[in-house]
Amino acid sequence: MPHVSIDRTSKWKAALIGVLSAGAALGTAELVTAATGPNSSPVTAVGSSAIDLAPVWLKDFAISTFGNYDKPVLLGGILVALVAFAAVAGIVAVRRFAVGAVMIGLLGAVGALAATTRPGASALDALPSLAAILAGAAVLHLLLRADADTDSPSRRTFLAAGAGTAAYALLGASVGRILQQRSGDIAQSRSAIKLPAPVSPAAARPTGHEFSLPGLTPFQTPNRDFYRVDTALVIPELTAEEWSLRIHGMVDRPIELSFADLMAKPLIERDITLCCVSNEVGGPYASTARWLGFPLAQLLREAGVKAGANQLVGTDHAGMTIGTPLEVVMDGRESLLAIGMNGEPLLPTNGFPVRQIVPGLFGYTSATKWLVDLELTTFDKYDAYWTERQWDPIGTVLTASRIDVPKPFAQVPAGPVTVAGVAWAQHRGIGAVQFRVDGGEWQPAQLSTEVSPDTWRQWRANVQLDKGLHRFEVRAADGRGDWQPEERTRPFPRGATGWHSVAVTVT
Repeated sequence: MPHVSIDRTSKWKAALIGVLSAGAALGTAELVTAATGPNSSPVTAVGSSAIDLAPVWLKDFAISTFGNYDKPVLLGGILVALVAFAAVAGIVAVRRFAVGAVMIGLLGAVGALAATTRPGASALDALPSLAAILAGAAVLHLLLRADADTDSPSRRTFLAAGAGTAAYALLGASVGRILQQRSGDIAQSRSAIKLPAPVSPAAARPTGHEFSLPGLTPFQTPNRDFYRVDTALVIPELTAEEWSLRIHGMVDRPIELSFADLMAKPLIERDITLCCVSNEVGGPYASTARWLGFPLAQLLREAGVKAGANQLVGTDHAGMTIGTPLEVVMDGRESLLAIGMNGEPLLPTNGFPVRQIVPGLFGYTSATKWLVDLELTTFDKYDAYWTERQWDPIGTVLTASRIDVPKPFAQVPAGPVTVAGVAWAQHRGIGAVQFRVDGGEWQPAQLSTEVSPDTWRQWRANVQLDKGLHRFEVRAADGRGDWQPEERTRPFPRGATGWHSVAVTVT
């Protein structure tokens, strides 16, 4: 590559050349990823590795700040960093092509390293990144060479080459992503499933289990509104026909189940509330659904658990692991291998085809989505994903309560004001909820009728307020009579504690 003067190639154009080269590299990578699998995409692999390596405080910040948009924000941040680095590479390549090409190649090398070190990865997962290196270097050379000539036809050639590169980058990335998706296969698989009637239906919900109040969280969460907190940048896509579950490790009789095998078993139906350990005080990451599935403890008894086993490790289709204390699964609570949710098959975001549910534990130790493997082992021998990152290995749900009505900083008219919300302490139940205004005496709230100790309960109260700024606080006691502590703690390492409060202006 001949030396090119920085005077003849302005910095902005050189930066654009670098960005276009990186774009062509990514477009090529996404096309190749269609053949090697979505987890081998360099952007996805780097993003997944960033999630794994991020410190706890940063993960908490991302979840509390961006909520369900934390993953798009992460991917956007990666792309912004990539564009900036590629722009610098383009400027460097004007004077020293080899150095600029190496910088573009370095981006691909990082992608290859991330892709091949993911759980269940193989050497083939490096192919998209390697293809990206070749494409990026080739386009960098082509565009710099086209811009090195000064006559008008060559200038037009450069413009055409640049426009063509941009079109290829966008088209390659778009087509590659489309080819990677199997949404049609998953939708067809879900639509073909006719959920069997449970041999043990959920009990009819009693009168008074739900208050009719605008703004109050409903008892049952619609499937599409169910909270989602996980580490998957790409939702694992697995049809029911492809699905199988292996139960092995410290068992007498290893088991392998197909989806048809699971459907043929006597299934039960239960109302269960799930919540995430990342939930801040008053946070939104709790939801309730009516689940259909097979009792997990019964399945483990069929396999024959060996003496000494104390941990059940669930692995999802992408290799994510969640460790569950075996004693909790086997203590009589109705843990499930769930296939249905609110009367329909699970949505892909909620774990289709099969997920694990253990009432009374936070999701990070109990709720493996896209479940394909269960291994009986011990805590001494195996650290699952979150335990390895120093989260509490048991993950017992803490008693929590939240104010839904009125909303923070709302303006309400003077006179009678309704305050309401939800409270949960799965597997212990909620025994009482109290609220107070402006630090005054605690007052009892009315509770909705309990559906089961494994579900949340709504609460409400009316209070007379004068004009001015007022502050509501709430606390709950579980079914054992233990009240929430006042002290506020962060979610790490075993869940947030503290009283939720809301300030409002009475006009």
